Amino acid sequence: MGTSPAPLETEGATWDPRSRVGLNLFWRTFFLLGILLIGSILAWLQTLRALEFEPRAIQTAQQIASLVSLSRAALVHSDAIARVSLIKTMADQEGVRILPREPGDRFELMADDALSTRLTQELSSRLGSGTIVASSVNGKPGLWVGFTINGDANWLLMDSARFIPAGGKTWLTWLVTAAVLSLAGAAAIARLINQPLKQLSFAANRVREGDFAASHLDEQAVTSEIREVNIGFNRMAQKLAKMEQDRAVMLAGISHDLRTPLARLRLETEMSVHDNGARDHMVADIVQLDAIIDKFLDYARPDHVELKPVPLHEVIASCVYAVKDHADLQINLAVAEDMQVLADDVELGRVISNLLENARRYGKSPGTSVAHVDIAAKARDEWVLLKVRDHGPGVPQETLSSLTKPFFRGDSARTEATGAGLGLSIVDKTVQRMGGVFALANTTSGGLAAHIQLLRASVLPAGDKAARTPAARLQALRHDSAVAAAQPQK
Repeated sequence: MGTSPAPLETEGATWDPRSRVGLNLFWRTFFLLGILLIGSILAWLQTLRALEFEPRAIQTAQQIASLVSLSRAALVHSDAIARVSLIKTMADQEGVRILPREPGDRFELMADDALSTRLTQELSSRLGSGTIVASSVNGKPGLWVGFTINGDANWLLMDSARFIPAGGKTWLTWLVTAAVLSLAGAAAIARLINQPLKQLSFAANRVREGDFAASHLDEQAVTSEIREVNIGFNRMAQKLAKMEQDRAVMLAGISHDLRTPLARLRLETEMSVHDNGARDHMVADIVQLDAIIDKFLDYARPDHVELKPVPLHEVIASCVYAVKDHADLQINLAVAEDMQVLADDVELGRVISNLLENARRYGKSPGTSVAHVDIAAKARDEWVLLKVRDHGPGVPQETLSSLTKPFFRGDSARTEATGAGLGLSIVDKTVQRMGGVFALANTTSGGLAAHIQLLRASVLPAGDKAARTPAARLQALRHDSAVAAAQPQK
């Protein structure tokens, strides 16, 4: 006898039934800033490499041409003894050697890349068309330039470090460094931008849960737009809190003030009305009005409750015992005696009593005057799922979601609408105050099933110190459930 649907038994739909993938605003901002910065870095890298190419080739060619010209002039205008001393001094102090060029020398030209080709062209235009630029001669690496002095062929050997362009590792190092610094800056900027919105989201969730005291935002924010939004939100939360307080005070005051005249009416009715039938009907009407006043008082109760471990079987058994004399109500209880939930025992008892009364009035089995009610509970992970179902006619699917609205009554399918329409609203509100979830569903075999989900008290997450108190534990589980619900369904 399952329910269709069973809203609280669907995994991953505890707090948010949507399966849409959620993207954190911080990461979205971070990724967009990161892509922008990395693209900008790559563009500047290519620009710098392009700007470096031509000046580097021309500057290196000028230096080499100057060395060749100076060496040629020095050797031409010096005698034989001074020439040897000059060559030795150039080799020792400047790292420049002048060697004779033999016909059998084997040399390798510069690499066939854009920079080497540009350098060779510049040297040929400055030193003559017979100039040779090689990367090695007779297997000895270096920067070799072939030139002539008075018709004699010579080599000018220089350290190749004079013409080593910035390598791939150098550019990669600068690229990685710039990217890391840029991403760190993007993370800081994204956090700074999204922090006020995160605080606003948290405050809005607190207002939704009725916790107006924890929804206060900073009204001294540096940014004027954020400051105005925070001030407006705080004023709105204050007005909502005052409206809620006024509503509760009004309902409680009206209900309390009606108690005294109703008591007098009942006393006068019982003493002055001699017709027994009329007197019984009048007393029943007064009792019904008194019960409606009790509903108003329950609905106007404050939102704060103190959660503690409560034996579920014991609370339900006491509620069942209170209605055992009702001949029109039969209850089948299947709840483990050692099962405990985090709740308020008085509030939980009021929830069960309201559901039993609702089933007794509207959930009678077709063709009988008796309401058969099944109460069952099972544990699932951190939660306890409690189901209270009758075998009555059920309700139309289109009105199912409206049953928990205050003062709403079902249609003719549930005809004994003698209450104020607050019973299921009180149940829903009370369950939410205890950190649980309440949902209604028609059963496949007929009848209405009330599903209640409460936090399990017997299981404590290992290593979770913050979750050792009921409030902190409830908040942590709400957060985990919301995150899990935002993940894509597999």
